[in-house]
Amino acid sequence: RKRRGQEHLSPVQEAENSVHRHARARVEHALPRLKNWKILRDCRLKGNGVHQAALGIARLHNMALTG
Repeated sequence: RKRRGQEHLSPVQEAENSVHRHARARVEHALPRLKNWKILRDCRLKGNGVHQAALGIARLHNMALTG
């Protein structure tokens, strides 16, 4: 973020923002896919079953992205 009175970000700050933007975009695209699949909403598993379901969904999402 720019500090008060700062007009431009340094190249290092721009690079960090770029990495952050790309990571955030992947997460923001994955969340609607989770909602569309309704797996987590309908999941009634106990223990770490929800965690395992989330890992499976993430793997399927990554496979869908790579084709």
